[in-house]
Amino acid sequence: MFGLSELALLLVVVVVLIGIRKLPDLVRSAGKATRILKSEAAAMKADDDPAAGRPAPQVIRAAPGDVIRRTDEVDGTGR
Repeated sequence: MFGLSELALLLVVVVVLIGIRKLPDLVRSAGKATRILKSEAAAMKADDDPAAGRPAPQVIRAAPGDVIRRTDEVDGTGR
């Protein structure tokens, strides 16, 4: 598409238009955006993968006649 000389000329024009003083800010912002994107992608991947560091939920089935007591009913202290 473009040769090396055309890309170099385009880069020079961009630097002149943007200004040399603003170039470090532009690069810093691009780096921040990249870090944010990576962290969000990792968070989304962790949300999608249910087995990532979390145990599988356990199903507890109660049979007829099972009695469930709360802890405050057992010792009467309310703790």
